[in-house]
Amino acid sequence: MPLRNDSKNHALDRRNFLGTSAASATAMAFSSTPALAADDSLRVAVIGTGSQGSGHVERFSKLDGVELVYVCDVDTDRRNTAAKRSGATPVDDLRRILDDKTIDAVSIATPDHWHAPAAILACDADKHVYVEKPCCHNFREGQLLVEAARRNKRVVQHGTQQRSKRFTADAIQMLKEGVIGEVLMAKAWNVQRRRDIGKASASDPPEGFDYDMWIGPAPMVPFQSNRHHYNWHWWYAFGTGDLGNDGVHDLDYARWGLGVETLPNKIMGLGGKYYFDDDQQFPDTQTVVFEYGDGRNERKKQLMFEMRLWSRNYPYNADSGAEFYGTQGKMMLSKRGKLEVFDDSNKRVRDLKPKTPAGVEDNHYANFVDSIRTGRSPNAEIEIGFRSAALCNLGNLATRLGRTIELDPKTQTIVNDDQANAMLGRDYRKGGHWAIPKGAIA
Repeated sequence: MPLRNDSKNHALDRRNFLGTSAASATAMAFSSTPALAADDSLRVAVIGTGSQGSGHVERFSKLDGVELVYVCDVDTDRRNTAAKRSGATPVDDLRRILDDKTIDAVSIATPDHWHAPAAILACDADKHVYVEKPCCHNFREGQLLVEAARRNKRVVQHGTQQRSKRFTADAIQMLKEGVIGEVLMAKAWNVQRRRDIGKASASDPPEGFDYDMWIGPAPMVPFQSNRHHYNWHWWYAFGTGDLGNDGVHDLDYARWGLGVETLPNKIMGLGGKYYFDDDQQFPDTQTVVFEYGDGRNERKKQLMFEMRLWSRNYPYNADSGAEFYGTQGKMMLSKRGKLEVFDDSNKRVRDLKPKTPAGVEDNHYANFVDSIRTGRSPNAEIEIGFRSAALCNLGNLATRLGRTIELDPKTQTIVNDDQANAMLGRDYRKGGHWAIPKGAIA
């Protein structure tokens, strides 16, 4: 897909975005969110039943006080398999779920290009939402999703599960308590060896696969065997590359530990296809740097991300993780359960534990359900999720453009770059589509 330069028609004026601060907006939203009575069964539907969605089906089926009513997928075999395992009713069109006023919540595990459109539709249909990472295929849809959650006073949980991992939360708590002093820099990484997806030509979709519904609001292109199930991750129109696939988890807890609660001021990206010779469009090698703070009223901080999809040489023997550099030491943290802390003399610190444990329970799905019942903010509330998903959107954008992007975190617009501003959104299907979010096209 060529780079868009139609800034005149698609420029995104975000000066009317939520005027309140992130903290006050979240507090305001949840203070008035209707809570579900403790003795009411929460009626849930899962939209998307592939590898990730099948996990959603299993986890929601096991939660007390939850009734899994529907499973939805455009692939007949997948939805029938999910229905047989769960006892839920299979449907092929998510609108059947949204129209059912008895459904309290939906869990969205579709390809990335459906995440925000489906979640926005669900919020507008008065459903609470669990949406897989990244919550948005593009920056503009992420903004609209946050607005939809606020407008409808819905609980929206983002699928960055480390926010509900006691191990990770306690490590972040130690950083907040100053175990390595003030954290000024963090570096996250995702290193693994992925498969070549090959080269393919247009062909007919497989039987039982509703390709038109799968495409949804994205531009219509002929079916191709190496860009539907899972391989959609590596195509600009449908995925967000491995920065948005696996990297978003590491970026999320790296940003959490760095202690930055806004969007970055500057984004630099470098990378490309250094190893693979196949059809995938996203980089297999990528380095992105985010700078926070203006250096005047705010302390500057830096967040880095490194990705290699052709290597098994992992830092600390961990394929994913983050290092935090503070004024009095260093911490290494990985979602694989690894934690190391070194003092200012580079000596290992032993017997690590927070002074005050974070008090997080190890169940992201139960936290979502509990938030619906109590009206409390979930651990990965959608504005938290958007700030991390936006790093993937912005990092990919800077990499594609090959230049530094300057962002105004308050207006959420790119400064002095009409082409980059236009690319905060996306192209949609010609002729329109019922799932295109209102306000997505200027």
